[in-house]
Amino acid sequence: MYLGIDLGTSEVKAVVIDAEGKLLALAGTPLTVSRPHPRWSEQDPQQWWQATCDTVAKLRAQIGPEHFKKISAIGLSGQMHGAVLLDARDRVLRPAILWSDSRSTEECAELTRRAPDLHEVAGNLAMPGFTAPKLLWVARHEPQLFEQVACVLLPKDWLRLQMTGQKISDPSDAAGTLWLDVARRDWSDALLAAGGMHRGQMPALVDGSRAAGFLLPALAQAWGLSPEVKVAGGAGDGAASAVGIGAVNAGDGFLSLGTSGVLFVVNDKFRPNPARAIHAFCHTLPQRWHQMSVMLSAASCLRWFCRLCSVDEKTLLEEVALLDDEALANAPLFLPYLSGERTPHNDPYALGMFHGLSHEHQRAALAYAVLEGVSFGMVDGLDALRAAGTGVQQLSLVGGGARSAYWAQLLSDALNVRIVTHVGSEAGGALGAARLAWLADGGEEEVVCRKPQQQDSFIPRASRHAALMPRLQRYRDIYRPWPALPSTETAQ
Repeated sequence: MYLGIDLGTSEVKAVVIDAEGKLLALAGTPLTVSRPHPRWSEQDPQQWWQATCDTVAKLRAQIGPEHFKKISAIGLSGQMHGAVLLDARDRVLRPAILWSDSRSTEECAELTRRAPDLHEVAGNLAMPGFTAPKLLWVARHEPQLFEQVACVLLPKDWLRLQMTGQKISDPSDAAGTLWLDVARRDWSDALLAAGGMHRGQMPALVDGSRAAGFLLPALAQAWGLSPEVKVAGGAGDGAASAVGIGAVNAGDGFLSLGTSGVLFVVNDKFRPNPARAIHAFCHTLPQRWHQMSVMLSAASCLRWFCRLCSVDEKTLLEEVALLDDEALANAPLFLPYLSGERTPHNDPYALGMFHGLSHEHQRAALAYAVLEGVSFGMVDGLDALRAAGTGVQQLSLVGGGARSAYWAQLLSDALNVRIVTHVGSEAGGALGAARLAWLADGGEEEVVCRKPQQQDSFIPRASRHAALMPRLQRYRDIYRPWPALPSTETAQ
């Protein structure tokens, strides 16, 4: 059996699959995000570790201790771009700065000035969410701490350090740092130097489907596993979700509705297009790459609205489903920029909003606007991918948002593409991580990475697509860049 662990922003999720790829167990433990200042997002890595151990214990209880011992390999998936700073004794120097943190806007401009070939080598614009600008911010605002940095690890790779004692990453996750030569799949000494870093502060790199260490004996005993259990290289969450959904060959793609929203399409070569804020990253499998459009707030917008109205998602979605065509046509519009935005605006100062409210609007209409606004953000991302020469006719839907058939149909209507869901697709990156563990244990890619059984299919409806297009245009017209906010980004 194989264990896959996905370190997300809102929870640690893990699954166990058997040697046929069948999902045997799924468990999760929630996480919290600290926002001590505007535009800051941080987490304590110790919270990740406690949640990981708690989640593994839940799986062991589900399966039974004797059966759990049969696990032979573990795979890791994780939120990308986060910066875990370690000193020479591997102690965490400060809370991890997350992908959704946007304090380093000025440092992005500085990095671009220092590295004129950044876009060609890294394949991406310098954005505050990426790792390299975060370290420039630390060097500027926390210089004494910066001098102590002996290693920078991405979130899932810090988990690996706790599990194996090894500092190792994979190309898919490393591509999100802006320190990687993405075409060569190796660290770029020039890009590192532009950020005041060097290769000695970076982890080793292995493909995500290769073994990258073994469980430490004491941890193996605590988890009820053998110390011979391999730990695979793993992947950033997008690439791991792709492996889980079987998106491993050129042209395969998926749409992820998690905390953030991702459109992911596999390429057979490195195809950067930073002008449209498209991400070009390594896939976690050898000699493959991918393009992504990313919106920073997706299913998290719905969770935010539910908290605001003190209602659960199931009840709210049931209310939305009762709205008729007239109510949909007259619903307000929602901009989903609660954490700024990447594709297509690359605007960390972008703010969310409801537009067009009246006394007649009830919470169901506002909830529909949230679902529609996120869907329109995905349309912007798809248009950017198409402008980059990437064609899409069908997308698999993964992540927490995949549980809603209503939202899946709305996405199909807005994007004008066929949307399919798969059995187990809610497992997302955790399933992909488990599959990478299987590959590291000798599994064959054609068998391990087959597409999961299809659950539902959603075909775009011409009438609804036509009705949505005028609203999409108004949605786009509402957005205007905001001026930079007064800086609160001082060292604490």
